[in-house]
Amino acid sequence: MDATLHLPAVRPVSLAAPFGWLAAGWRDLMRAPGPLLLYGLAIALASFTLCYGVYSTNGAFWVLVLTAGFVMIAPILAMGPYEAGRLIDQGKRPRLGQILFVRSAFRQDVAYLSLLLVMLYFLWSRIAQIVYGLSTYQIHRDVDALAAFAIGTDEGRAMLMTGTLIGGVLAFVAYALVVVSAPMLLSSSTNVFAAVATSVRAVNANFFPLLLWAVIITALLLISAATGFLALVVVFPWLGLASWRAYRSLVADGG
Repeated sequence: MDATLHLPAVRPVSLAAPFGWLAAGWRDLMRAPGPLLLYGLAIALASFTLCYGVYSTNGAFWVLVLTAGFVMIAPILAMGPYEAGRLIDQGKRPRLGQILFVRSAFRQDVAYLSLLLVMLYFLWSRIAQIVYGLSTYQIHRDVDALAAFAIGTDEGRAMLMTGTLIGGVLAFVAYALVVVSAPMLLSSSTNVFAAVATSVRAVNANFFPLLLWAVIITALLLISAATGFLALVVVFPWLGLASWRAYRSLVADGG
């Protein structure tokens, strides 16, 4: 209860701050490239395997939904890089075991935050189905057919525009709830209510810098998806470390 009554102060940051977080995250990545790149490889392989499995069973629509949904749940998957950033701040060199099995991630408050993000993802997938169903009476069973419909027809382009707008709103809601709260929950002295409230306050106090940060994160993750998730090997731990730096910058007693 004390954590909800005494929320940490939120610092204002400049519009250029996200580029500083990226630079700091890259420096941290270079301090422990081995374990962090292996972590990124595990995320990349899992992402590729899941999407390829859906694609190979002719679930073209679900490949797009899964790729977009990854943006929503990525902050929870980044608990390992957050922990690596915390250890680097303490002058330690993180080991693979320490970032694969983060003790503080296995607690009730993190589970509640994960559940919230999963519920938002399921809401997005259901809305995406509705938008798709209202756009066409056909079922496109492979990626080529779906791409031809989405790009080559007026109905498909309207579907993309509507889906992108709704998905973007939901993704930003998820982002506002989690951008600070996920790394903040590494501390056992806080709870999910205080963490989420602090995250929303941080976005409210720094709307444009954090909007830019959201655009950068989304762009890098979508570019990674376009490479068959290969780029995630580097991009995912890099963004995780940069997000830890963002948390330290935004929250007065972060860390």
